[in-house]
Amino acid sequence: MKSILITGANIVNDGRISQEDVLVKNGRIEKIGANLGGESADIHIDAKGKYLFPGVIDDQVHFREPGLTHKGEIYTEAKSGIAGGTTTYMEMPNTVPQAVTVDLLEEKYARAKEVSLANYSFFMGATNDNLDEILKVDFGKVCGLKIFQGSSTGNMVVDNIESLEGIFRECKALIAIHSENDHIIASNLAEFKAIYGDDIPVKYHPKIRSEEACYDASSRAVAMAKKHGTRLHILHISTAKELELFDNSIPLEEKKITAEACIHHMWFSEEDYLTKGNLIKWNPAVKKATDRDAIFQAVLDDKIDVIATDHAPHTLEEKAQVYTKAPSGGPLNQHSLVAMLDFYHKGKISLERIAEKMSHSVARLFRIDDRGYIREGYFADLVLVDLNSPWTVSKENILAKCGWSPFEGHEFKSKVTHTIVSGHLAYADGKFNEEKKGERITFSRNS
Repeated sequence: MKSILITGANIVNDGRISQEDVLVKNGRIEKIGANLGGESADIHIDAKGKYLFPGVIDDQVHFREPGLTHKGEIYTEAKSGIAGGTTTYMEMPNTVPQAVTVDLLEEKYARAKEVSLANYSFFMGATNDNLDEILKVDFGKVCGLKIFQGSSTGNMVVDNIESLEGIFRECKALIAIHSENDHIIASNLAEFKAIYGDDIPVKYHPKIRSEEACYDASSRAVAMAKKHGTRLHILHISTAKELELFDNSIPLEEKKITAEACIHHMWFSEEDYLTKGNLIKWNPAVKKATDRDAIFQAVLDDKIDVIATDHAPHTLEEKAQVYTKAPSGGPLNQHSLVAMLDFYHKGKISLERIAEKMSHSVARLFRIDDRGYIREGYFADLVLVDLNSPWTVSKENILAKCGWSPFEGHEFKSKVTHTIVSGHLAYADGKFNEEKKGERITFSRNS
């Protein structure tokens, strides 16, 4: 593996910014110092004026492989993420077939080893009747267990209370949960279908996948986690009301109940349905501007611990269908870091907090080994950014296989120039080097 010397970078790490050099050898950070220019290296990157972040760790993506590869593939979506500074991802189990057995889960790992340019982990999926399989998983090598409470994922909706209790009681790994009450959603949907049929205006999506549906499911999950002492991570918080469920008075390492915010819930609000339509139809739904603003503030206040994307591509043809047939989700991982940097330019968040919420805290929450920070001895997962290099999202520069983005037409103020994955320069100035693939990440059980 080629050694890399990065000189003159403004390093954003561990709550501070310092101008230093970084030497990378054998996949890890060997030295960090002020005057390393004399060190020999195969690749020299002059980073003067640029900012070096730890690589983004995205704890929620849907890459669609196997079975849904007309929407996306591990190769294409990991590549999209690399261009946006995401060096590590954790992918969800609602593929075809669903990753609900150890064998099916390991097939996804085998595929990623062949094609993923980014580092990877895959969630095991829960069903009403696969607890025996869950208990076979080595969670030192698997990021966690995913439970769907309220999603059109067939048997992956865990709606049997005894099954849910059993999982919360027996599973000692982190449980990541999609919390929406299907019964409330079904009742709301029936009301709107009675008025509009299948062609419901998408602006009513947050009325159907409502605040009540989110809060009811999230509060029940939190209560169950407290009862059993479970490590619970609630994904994609979309309402201000849910924030009362989370505690920012204790350190992250001591938290048993944590939460995630996604880029779209921090960026869009219900007013955007008028121009974006089904392109911003997600589950849970983008809701009021007051919800969006409260979620952003909760990120700053540490009630919400990490930022992710829920990258979930669908084709434009699928999105163009009537409301009841148009799927929820969209591509986001190419633009997550630059979107957060736009918030920095607006004075809403610091660079240090972006590194914390997109890298440091994800590594701490999931207990990832030797990643998430720019530290000597850690894996060299790094992203170099030019904060003053505007560019506009267009069909020509979108890398997700689905070929579109809810940010299309938006001018971002910052640009990712280099992405280093486990010591390999995978992306530089718009070009990819695919000679080396990413690595399977591991997790410390006792950290």
